[in-house]
Amino acid sequence: MENKPLILIIEDEKIINEFLKTKLETENYRIISAFTGQEGISLISSYCPDLILLDLGLPDIDGINILADLRGWSNTPVIIISARQSEDDIIEALDKGADDYVTKPFNNSVLMARIRMVLRKSIIQKTDNLSMKQTFDSGNLCIDYDKRIITLAENEIHLTPIEYRIITILAQNPGKVMTYNTVCRELWGPYSGDTRTLRVNMANIRRKIEKNSADPVYILTEIGVGYRMIEDDSDINS
Repeated sequence: MENKPLILIIEDEKIINEFLKTKLETENYRIISAFTGQEGISLISSYCPDLILLDLGLPDIDGINILADLRGWSNTPVIIISARQSEDDIIEALDKGADDYVTKPFNNSVLMARIRMVLRKSIIQKTDNLSMKQTFDSGNLCIDYDKRIITLAENEIHLTPIEYRIITILAQNPGKVMTYNTVCRELWGPYSGDTRTLRVNMANIRRKIEKNSADPVYILTEIGVGYRMIEDDSDINS
């Protein structure tokens, strides 16, 4: 079973928020929701969504400010869904880094099409960043970036969104030591600082992919520095 894209809805109007959640779930997306800007920022850091649907008129933080701040550390696709319909508002949002802008009231079919388009574009960009490499293979461990599936000896491994993001960050840099701070920054942006959560997630990953989590063969620890994903089969100790 494929890991469906995770979409974060940041929308303070309860009816719209719940409508979007229901509609997107029928399209087989995974959904998390926030009703305030601060809650949304927390969920971005915790879950690393594949797409954000962002309202601008939030009760605590203007959506434009969230977008501008997000673009300082993340390329996560963002579609603005807002009642603001002036050209100035639309241009400002696009200039700040929004991938698309949909005005309220919106056409359901058009919105779903735009979501599919933005997610396709994101996948293509990620593939380009991987130098067109669509999979990572080492030993019995395989990561299919397109399908978002990780298998070990052809058995699918079920990871949380954060665990999946961690392992792909390392797999995209095989053989390279990634410092704790670098991985945290990739995951949680400039707000990161405490590596404890990273270490907890790494322990969970190792329990799922390693025969002996105390003696890992796929993700190695450089003591006091960070982690290194093995580069090829020759790195695996027999």
